[in-house]
Amino acid sequence: MSTANLLVELFVEELPPKALKKLGDSFAQLIADALRAQGLAGEGAVTPFASPRRLGVHIAGVAAKAADKAVRIKLMPVAVGLTPEGQPSPALLKKLAASGLPADAPLERALDGKAEALFANTVQPGASLAQGLQQALNDMLKALPIPKVMSYQLADGWTNVHFVRPAHGLVALHGADRVPVSLLGLEAGTTTRGHRFEALDPLVTVPHADAYADTLRSRGAVIASFAERREAIRGQLQAAGAKLGLTPIDDEALLDEVTALVERPNVLTCAFEEEFLAVPQECLILTMKANQKYFPLLDAQGKLTRHFLVVSNIAPDDASAVVQGNERVVRPRLADAKFFYDQDRKKTLAERVPGLAKVVYHGSLGSQGERAERVRAIAHAIVNQLRTATVPFTVDAKDQFDVLDSKVQQAAQLAKADLLTDMVGEFPELQGIMGAYYARHEGLRDGVAIAIEDHYKPRFAGDALPRNHTGTVLALADKLETLVGLFGIGQLPTGDKDPFALRRHALGVIRILMEKNLPLSLPELVRAGLQAFPEGMLTHASAADDLLHFAYERLTGALREQGYSAQEVDAVIALRPSPWGDIPKRLAAVRAFAALPESASLAAANKRVGNILKKSDEAPVALNDALLQEPAEAQLAAALRAAAAQAQPLFEQGDYAASLQALAVLKAPVDAFFDAVMVNADDAALRANRLALLRGLHEAMNRVADLSRLAH
Repeated sequence: MSTANLLVELFVEELPPKALKKLGDSFAQLIADALRAQGLAGEGAVTPFASPRRLGVHIAGVAAKAADKAVRIKLMPVAVGLTPEGQPSPALLKKLAASGLPADAPLERALDGKAEALFANTVQPGASLAQGLQQALNDMLKALPIPKVMSYQLADGWTNVHFVRPAHGLVALHGADRVPVSLLGLEAGTTTRGHRFEALDPLVTVPHADAYADTLRSRGAVIASFAERREAIRGQLQAAGAKLGLTPIDDEALLDEVTALVERPNVLTCAFEEEFLAVPQECLILTMKANQKYFPLLDAQGKLTRHFLVVSNIAPDDASAVVQGNERVVRPRLADAKFFYDQDRKKTLAERVPGLAKVVYHGSLGSQGERAERVRAIAHAIVNQLRTATVPFTVDAKDQFDVLDSKVQQAAQLAKADLLTDMVGEFPELQGIMGAYYARHEGLRDGVAIAIEDHYKPRFAGDALPRNHTGTVLALADKLETLVGLFGIGQLPTGDKDPFALRRHALGVIRILMEKNLPLSLPELVRAGLQAFPEGMLTHASAADDLLHFAYERLTGALREQGYSAQEVDAVIALRPSPWGDIPKRLAAVRAFAALPESASLAAANKRVGNILKKSDEAPVALNDALLQEPAEAQLAAALRAAAAQAQPLFEQGDYAASLQALAVLKAPVDAFFDAVMVNADDAALRANRLALLRGLHEAMNRVADLSRLAH
């Protein structure tokens, strides 16, 4: 069966840039998958095309007609299809006709479940490419992830169609042959349009499916491939920056968006006035990226320079007019940023704090001012928990706990004040960052300024953690207030809906507790969070339990993503260990223990011991050596004492791996005990003593993790 490569292009008006890449990939994959399902395409390469005004796909090895397929059709039960005389019933004749089969088609009787049914074996003709591609295009329209659908009229003035943007052309080529299909009121042809201004011809004829990209490039001045255009822009950006000894800012999302805005990229170097560099660079970078889609240039120290790069869609011989135009356009944007910055500094953060009482945080949780007071209370409780932690927490030499508390209280009071500044009003992404700049301008302690900036961290997966103790405590308090408050009014995440980003906040708490190795207990932190809210505000009765369960679910997921197995994570988390900074060491110890030859037997024995103790309702007693009658139980008691004496100090030192390995010697005495000793003896004293021995064994084995969770 002959095959050739297939090219499909839909030419449209400018597509939404942030959705273009996804639209292009989906357009290509949906068509390819539909053709494969019909037997018209194999596993040949699928190349997507996506530019501001087109979606396309090139599929290798597409057949002109799908192979015929043998089909076995179930018709109906024999009792319905045949008369008592064995002749076809009217119902059977009707079914045969509907299936395209003659009345005398050979039929087969076979069991279908408990009843006998009639089947017909026939050959289903393979679809032609025109039929199959038409079906693929129709199905693609229904499944394409269009962010917002437009309705528009066709040229006849009557017919309405719906698509992401009005479509004006369709190309469908199988090799050099046009495929007669239609889409959105358009009949497929062999011509498309190139660049609006730089194409050599108004209409570009595509002679062959394989010539599409080259023809568009040479005659239409368009790089049709999104990926190729993206890499061309990246290369030009790096080359332009290198000429000045500078580096373009690394922003993959911006690169995607700019790729979706141009068909023939041409990177140009521009500059703005030196005076604007007095404005915090985050403001300038954000306004250039968000409003103008420019790439700022940074020096070797990562500081913003006055130079920036523009990705133009035209390449004139003299680009000076384009450069000057972009420099003229960016100047008012930067002037606005400078104005906001200058105005904001006329008022201190402390002077803005009363205004937070007028900013609604949540209808059921009050204002931002009330929230700031709750964060202060939680932060104070965290400092006190650190002060009295059983595991010593060392603060900086200059920061004794009273000083730390003072800094935390000041930072908590001021942390949300920048929400009322003009700069953050224009660029909400700068909250915290601008607060730190204004705090430094006022001469506040640098630790406080850093904490104001860092209390939102980590903002996303992989983001940095707060840099100092003040910021760490404040970030933890801020996230706890959000979690406790929203869980307290029943605003729990459901399915894929998480409008308040509570999963992200929980993961932030997890990372801070683990990576900062804080000697804090999550239940105590949640309790401190609950106490910060006024009585009656939180109405969800099970908020604390729900929040703890939610946090441990997030912790389990985060550990699994780090490469630990479900059994390893389950064994450690089952103990609800605290502090969380020890969890990675516990997991490593469990992994090392599981690799020992004795581990499987000990895990199974541990599970058995746990089950025995759960079923026992007798009051615990101390182990009495005089009641160790059987040699096996006496040997286990002696082995347990020796192993525990070695394991306990290792556990206390935090050497969990060595502590678990010290218990591996118990395999033989434990096996011997269960082979020779009846735990539930008739004698009550004997039974209680054996349970005491097992209780001691269970306690010694499960200090690091619940080893029974390793049993298969």
